[in-house]
Amino acid sequence: METSRIGKNGTLVIPVKLRRRFGLNEGSLVILDATEDGVNLRPAMALPVETYSPQRKAEFLLNNAVDAADYRRAVREIRKLGLDPDEIPHKRP
Repeated sequence: METSRIGKNGTLVIPVKLRRRFGLNEGSLVILDATEDGVNLRPAMALPVETYSPQRKAEFLLNNAVDAADYRRAVREIRKLGLDPDEIPHKRP
C-alpha cells in the first residue's frame, strides 16, 4: 500500500513504483470510479475513431450484400449518396 497527498488544485502524486507498474506517464489517461469505499484510479485507453467517407460506406454496403435483392437495395442507397456503384471496388454476391 502506498500513501500520497493531494496537492494544490487537486493534484495527486502517484508514487514512481506504481506509475511504472501500471505504465502511467505524464499525460496518461486514467479513469476515476467512485465507490462506497473511496475512489478507484485505473489506466484508460483512448482509441481513434475512424470516420468513413461516402465511398467507404458504399464499399461496405456492396460487399456486405448477402443476395441479389440485398445488393439491389445497396445500389439504391449508394445512388442516393450521389455515387456510381460501378466505380466502387466490390464483389457482387
